[in-house]
Order: sequence, then structure tokens, then C-alpha cells
Amino acid sequence: MDYFNSRTFAGTTVTDIRPKVEDALKSEGFGILTEINIQATMKKKLDKDYLPHLILGACNPVFADKVLSVDQHISLMLPCNVTIREVENGEVEVAIVNPLEAMKAINNPKVEAYAKEVSEKLNSALLSI
Repeated sequence: MDYFNSRTFAGTTVTDIRPKVEDALKSEGFGILTEINIQATMKKKLDKDYLPHLILGACNPVFADKVLSVDQHISLMLPCNVTIREVENGEVEVAIVNPLEAMKAINNPKVEAYAKEVSEKLNSALLSI
């Protein structure tokens, strides 16, 4: 199983698709807690050019509460990352972390059950874009 799932879109930009991504995540109970602009950060820190590339830290507070109730150290694995990036051919890829793979390191069946539910919600959001 891959550690992420993704879709690629033609005829759009990172800026134009972002609200659609956020709306799709919101419809599944996720909000955006963090944002990292890879393009801007790499230019500023390394003077290196990147295509547009965002990392959004998505959180579903209901599920965050559930997994944190099992193990407080799971906060190291949160939030769920969603990337929006322009690829070399000009298309835009939206990728989501696969929580089932990410949470394997925890080795706890209760956490795995929650990760499965979160994965289904993230995949539903990805498919609705």
C-alpha cells in the first residue's frame, strides 16, 4: 500500500484549486491548521527555484481527539498532510497522506481502526475535487 493517494488535474493552478481542496476537506470534517509554501521557503532559505507547492496540515478534531485519547505521543504524527503542487507538465497534483500507512508505526489496533476511518474521509475528499 502506498503512503499517499493522489489525483492530477489539468487546466488549473495551485491557487485556483486550493479552495476546492479546502472545501472538499471541510465537507469531511477537516480544517487547515498549518500551511507551508515550499516554493517561497526554498527560494528564501536556499535561493532555489521550485514550482508552486503547498503543504496543508489538515485536521479532523473528532479523530484527533480519539487518537490522542489512546496515546498522547500520536501528536507527533498529526496533522494529516495534503499537498498541492504544480508538476513539470503544468498539471496540478493533489496528494493526501495515507493514515493507515502513517500509523503503522504506532502498532495499536485501536489507532489503526481510527486511521482507516480517516483514510476513507480523506479519500472521499480527494475524489470529490
